[in-house]
Amino acid sequence: MMDRAFDTAMMARAVQLARLGQFSAMPNPHVGCVLVRDGQIIGEGYTRPAGGSHAEIVALEAAGDARNAVAYVTLEPCSHHGKTGPCADALIAAGVRRVVAAMQDPNPQVAGSGLRKLRAAGVEVECGPLEAEARQLIPGFIARMTRGRGRVRVKLAMSLDGRTAMASGQSQWITGPSARRDVQRLRASSCAIVTGVGTVLADDCALTVRPAELDLPAEQALLAAARQPLRVILDSGLRTPPHARVLGGEGSSLLCHAAGAAVPAGLARAGVEFSALGTGEHGLDLRQLMTELCARQCNEILVESGPRLAGALLREGLLDELIVYMAPALLGDRARPLLSLPLDDMADKVQLHIDDVRKIGQDWRLVVKPA
Repeated sequence: MMDRAFDTAMMARAVQLARLGQFSAMPNPHVGCVLVRDGQIIGEGYTRPAGGSHAEIVALEAAGDARNAVAYVTLEPCSHHGKTGPCADALIAAGVRRVVAAMQDPNPQVAGSGLRKLRAAGVEVECGPLEAEARQLIPGFIARMTRGRGRVRVKLAMSLDGRTAMASGQSQWITGPSARRDVQRLRASSCAIVTGVGTVLADDCALTVRPAELDLPAEQALLAAARQPLRVILDSGLRTPPHARVLGGEGSSLLCHAAGAAVPAGLARAGVEFSALGTGEHGLDLRQLMTELCARQCNEILVESGPRLAGALLREGLLDELIVYMAPALLGDRARPLLSLPLDDMADKVQLHIDDVRKIGQDWRLVVKPA
């Protein structure tokens, strides 16, 4: 019983460490590792930015000598060569006697082979402690590995009467500064931010992360500042102005357009990528978009858009979460609705599940999932 309680406590520390990489590890999953010998922590670490060391390597380097140690890792140590070598091999070479993993890696390139390699080398292996907590760390990575697309979250801000903008399109600002800072953390934890050309034309949004507003510890802030999510604009007719803020500044931009649309000379010189998509019932083919973002290793996809794109994602079954910021204000019945959903009968209502509700400054944040 004592050993089980100790294992749980050490894995809880590994989970805590893993969270430190949530703004910088992508496209890799953010993982935490704790090395223990004789009941004392001798090294710990979390996943560094892509191309850098995995959590196990950071912890091994911190320990120096890890012989006969126990490694607590939130995800099965990898067994394949990517930009870095296999962590399972590194643990074996270091002389670790036992490895406790919270969960098996859903990556088909690993999928239990790391644990098997450790066992074959004589390392004692256990898998499962705090698995639920470990899975909650990396839902986008799990989704990309198991269903071929990342987690899609749609962020919306609305008034108390469910409106997102005035009839004129004016929408800044419905919510207060605390909610807007919270959105910065959403952006920073995302691999891609998707919007529609209508939002670009109405708001001239930049869709960048402003590290100063993240309120993070110094090391995390520096890592978060070193990357920007891919900005994706759905623009079937390529109406985005070449000088639009979403095309400039730090980070890359991807303009998705209908096949056959001619790229204007100004946009061609804007230094952005282009992708031709097919068209579907609700405009550009959103499933094709998700396939492309999966190929670009996007685990977490944040959508910041108007009601049309948000409604289309819901109707096509591509929405995993709605994150709604609700302000204590009224915009009136001529203002624009939260989502574009042409429903007529009560039988057609979309049933949702409220996952989380909390106060953010003077506003409320609701995390809602399809039932």
